Amino acid sequence: MKVAIYGQYYQNSTEPIIRDIFVFFNENNVEMVIEHEFLKLLYDKKIVKKEYKTFHSYKELDSSFDIMISIGGDGTILRAATLVRDSGIPILGINAGRLGFLAMVQKEEISQFLQFVIEKKYTISERSLISLSSFPKISEIENINFAMNEISVSRKDTTSMITIETYLDGEFLNSYWADGLIIATPTGSTGYSMSCGGPILTPNVASLVITPIAPHNLNARPLVIPDDTEIRLKISGREEQYLVSLDSRIASVKNESILTIKKTPFKIKMVEIHEETFFKTLRNKLLWGEDKRN
Repeated sequence: MKVAIYGQYYQNSTEPIIRDIFVFFNENNVEMVIEHEFLKLLYDKKIVKKEYKTFHSYKELDSSFDIMISIGGDGTILRAATLVRDSGIPILGINAGRLGFLAMVQKEEISQFLQFVIEKKYTISERSLISLSSFPKISEIENINFAMNEISVSRKDTTSMITIETYLDGEFLNSYWADGLIIATPTGSTGYSMSCGGPILTPNVASLVITPIAPHNLNARPLVIPDDTEIRLKISGREEQYLVSLDSRIASVKNESILTIKKTPFKIKMVEIHEETFFKTLRNKLLWGEDKRN
């Protein structure tokens, strides 16, 4: 078995997790290939001493890998997705931070769940992504123009709202007067969109959510649309630029630029262990079914 490992380092909480993972895979003769910068950090922190093969970019990840292990939180998985891209390598998230919706494996369960991985006792949840193209082009995001959670536009350097003309498959939908607008995938529906009042979608729903951020036209509400819809945005405002973000990647865009958002032709495969389902995570994260009066 061959695994790629990518991670983030969190003081005090990550070291035992990393050690458990490396010990388990070494004892089970699993070949590990570590992301270059992460391995350098592990050497600096003296967490590992043995020499390992490394990879530097998505170009080195191919079908010879059985799985990618992401060590960190949900943000780490989003960055791991930019490495996996269309290779089809499944991602398993080991949670080293707070409870998230993607990094489901907790530190107490690492050995048990990694055993499931070796025995291939898991299922795959395919997650849709969305891509961004623009006119004129945005050089900062040209190489990684897709997002697993959401693409959002928002105001920059001003307290004034922006106007977001929105078209669906060429038909005018609305001009949102707001602080911004979020286009979220089902995976991203439990993130920024949810915090702005958007609905929660299950991962396998073939839909996207359009969620305004603090809209001035108060009758504007989140809208669920088919995920094969082409979304076109034209943003205007008092400032010369506004912000566009793809998950955690941010770029400045000139006023009156045209943004086009579509579903990508590929999906990201997330490993799901039977004991850790999406609905179980919802209950734990949102405290569903817990009545503090009891």
